[in-house]
Amino acid sequence: MMRKASFVDSTLVTGFPSYTARRMVLKLLDSDPREQVFLLTRDKNAAEAEEFVGGLAPALRKRVRMLVGDVSSMDLGLSGKEYRTLASELTNIHHMAAHLHLGARKEVVQQVNVGGTRGVLELALECRRLRRFNFWSTVAVSGDRQGVIMEDELVCDQRFNNHYEHSKYAAEKIVRSMSRRVPSTIYRPGVIVGDSRTGEIDRFDGPYHLMVLIVDSPVDVHLPLPGKGNAPLHLVPVDHVIDAAHLLSRMEQTVSKTFHLVDPCPLSASSIYQLVAERAHRKPPRGVIPAGLARTLLRLPGLSKIGASGTRSFLEGFERDVYYNCRNTLEALRGTDVWCPAFETYVDNLVRYVKDVRAARRRRLDDDVTDPLD
Repeated sequence: MMRKASFVDSTLVTGFPSYTARRMVLKLLDSDPREQVFLLTRDKNAAEAEEFVGGLAPALRKRVRMLVGDVSSMDLGLSGKEYRTLASELTNIHHMAAHLHLGARKEVVQQVNVGGTRGVLELALECRRLRRFNFWSTVAVSGDRQGVIMEDELVCDQRFNNHYEHSKYAAEKIVRSMSRRVPSTIYRPGVIVGDSRTGEIDRFDGPYHLMVLIVDSPVDVHLPLPGKGNAPLHLVPVDHVIDAAHLLSRMEQTVSKTFHLVDPCPLSASSIYQLVAERAHRKPPRGVIPAGLARTLLRLPGLSKIGASGTRSFLEGFERDVYYNCRNTLEALRGTDVWCPAFETYVDNLVRYVKDVRAARRRRLDDDVTDPLD
């Protein structure tokens, strides 16, 4: 059952400038013409946040208030007046801030992902009008588990591949332990890719590296996969993730529940990249580089750019035979117009966006080259 708002909603979104935080802000503004949005950003991202807010239509811009702070600081790094304003006005919180870099020290990751979650929960306890604390977790809290992972499961003696996975697991435990005092909902997205309608994404990381190689290779060859690719690859378009989480956050029956935001019928990795090659009019992948060797290669100094943290994390799960059951999600969204599209229906848009961005980059590089004969 959808709740009926008796007063104007006021929502805090942490995590700017992440792409998901940007999309959530836009979703909130677009869904309710009265809703007020507080956007929390760190000082180093303040100029980017100002540009983002300044680029909104005037009617939307006046409903956004930018706050400069840090989730890992006392009182979120805000002034006493700003903190009291949030405590008195907020009806919803989307805690999306997270330290994602896998090469960061454990202490740094824990400070942001665990300590930051505690800090935002402390604010939630002060909010007199709060209806929902929305915590953005990840399917990676399952660690090295295989088989079927249920949404209600968390502590299952799993081991973790990196500090990020463990920190999100620890943060989710804290949110669950506070559920009787703070009305909370937990979201675990899969591997987020571009918008299913436009293909738009903020960066080509994780599964995109192989996609870019297939789409952008100067030679039409059969590229090998970093593993057999028989296990499901849990890709989910960003628009579905945002639409589903927004709708779930406004339902009374979703309090104290966890939701896997994934494709309920995921394709295998090999099937996905075969489709990418087919739609890009390239030769399909053939052959295998052992996943362990691929991870080792990505750590070499000369391949540091390709070996981005998201790519290494992606490779760690490339051959893990795991299925994220999304029964809670499917039941809650039944009868609505929000559902996860099949990969086959939006792969063309992903490929087109990659092609357009890569072509634009090549044009910029060409423009930057000085003619030696000039």
